[in-house]
Amino acid sequence: MKLVLFGATGMVGSRIATEASARGHQVTAVSRSGQSPVPGVTTAVADISDRARVAELAAGADAVASACAPPRDGANPQAPFLVMNQSLVEGVRAAGVRRLVVVGGAGSLEVAPGQALADQPGFPEDYLPEALAQRDVLTYLRTLDDEGLDWTYVSPAPEIAPGERTGRFRIGGDQLLTEDHHAGRISAEDYAVAFVDELEKDAHPRARMSVAY
Repeated sequence: MKLVLFGATGMVGSRIATEASARGHQVTAVSRSGQSPVPGVTTAVADISDRARVAELAAGADAVASACAPPRDGANPQAPFLVMNQSLVEGVRAAGVRRLVVVGGAGSLEVAPGQALADQPGFPEDYLPEALAQRDVLTYLRTLDDEGLDWTYVSPAPEIAPGERTGRFRIGGDQLLTEDHHAGRISAEDYAVAFVDELEKDAHPRARMSVAY
């Protein structure tokens, strides 16, 4: 598979690049710095806000993935992050690529029908703007009526951090996967395994999936 990965140098993006490359996929790792997250991948410089550059890089790819995070400059990230993802979608469409898989957030996962984790009392205030920005992207993707764009939004467990690659985890949908009645966790390495599995299998077209232990 020829994969173009935006946001390839972050904690999650670098592990997706590593996992995909180790499976023999041809990875173009795209970031604003142009640095290589793993030996052996092609690198490129771009920002997903530049839809023409997205289209240029995505042309001829089998799939596009985004591990881009909301801006962390102290301002409210909701509007800028939504615009970034709209540009990404427009660029992918312009390139004629059907498959788009996006690293999502956990805050929009449901703790009960219609009740998102981010809306619950006690949700950490420091993480709320980013959680809402991520939720806006999922809402936007769900409005797309273009059957030619096969997107998947992959939510991690609320706790995600560098760790071990075990290859053992649970896959869910919109509901929060708990662990011993507590909010779940996942290593960034195992999240990357699930993410690349989805790229290969296309098991959740035009839907959100979640990953947790």
